[in-house]
Amino acid sequence: MDMICKLICGPPLKEQVKINNQFQGEVLATVTRAGVAESLHLGHLIALNADGSTFITKGSPQLYFFPRSAIKAIQAAAMLKAGLKLSKDELAITCASHSGSDQHINLVTKMLASRDIPLSALKNAPDKPLGEKEKSAWADKAPHQLAQNCSGKHAGMLITCQQNNWPMENYLSIDHPLQIAIKNEIELLTGESVANTTVDGCGAPLFAISLTGLAKAIAKIITSTDLVYKEIISATTTYPELVAGEGRLTTRMMQSVPGLFMKEGAEGVMVCALPDGRVVAMKIIDGSWRPCAPIIMEIFKRWRVDMPDESVKIYGGGSVVGQIIANI
Repeated sequence: MDMICKLICGPPLKEQVKINNQFQGEVLATVTRAGVAESLHLGHLIALNADGSTFITKGSPQLYFFPRSAIKAIQAAAMLKAGLKLSKDELAITCASHSGSDQHINLVTKMLASRDIPLSALKNAPDKPLGEKEKSAWADKAPHQLAQNCSGKHAGMLITCQQNNWPMENYLSIDHPLQIAIKNEIELLTGESVANTTVDGCGAPLFAISLTGLAKAIAKIITSTDLVYKEIISATTTYPELVAGEGRLTTRMMQSVPGLFMKEGAEGVMVCALPDGRVVAMKIIDGSWRPCAPIIMEIFKRWRVDMPDESVKIYGGGSVVGQIIANI
């Protein structure tokens, strides 16, 4: 929280009580047990109508934050504009936070091998698979770059460098042509200047934007007639199992709601967009994705959009004794 407060205003933390309260946002969901509020999920949210007008706003979506992997489609757009050529499934996993299944790892391996790029060129942090089932199957094997959920994005970055004769050894440097192109694309789509730069969990540069900027950027991507953006939406909606993985909310939702684009980011970030440009973007302050589905269900209900039952039930002794209720 110190970093966020400094990012917003700069003074020492002890002077930031007002700003801290603003950062915490509003209650977006309540966890109930036997009709009693047991826990609260606070955060920021913005939902935009198809014409770009605001449908719902909660908290302070104008505050700058780190969107984490929710911007992978924007990063991929910068790569495509730089000349990246990929098959549709390769592009989908470039936009992914994959679960680390054999399907995911084999595709990333093939992407690099078919272009004679060694696995050693990957600079993302080693990790075990993100998916619970995949992590269990991985067992006690050592963490590896291929299993890490951003390996598809990093493979796409390396191929972009190869196709442009850019150096690969420092492709994660903030002053590398690739990262400059990504920053420019983020600023183009959000309509904002990047407020701060740090390093994401995978090792790639990470740029601070507002939640409003993120929502507007995804709306532009999904409604644009630009072939670059259309290619991204076609790839991700065709291969939702590559964008996340079996059993995960993002994949389930994209498989169930026609034309839906959806992407999560670490620390409770979620964005989803309907084909007509309606967008929901949220940041859960406690870093959990647990309340995201009930919140999206409530907004889609108001938009009269059919979606599967993704309610989150609370159990006691094997029986349902509560649920998560959206407060929007």
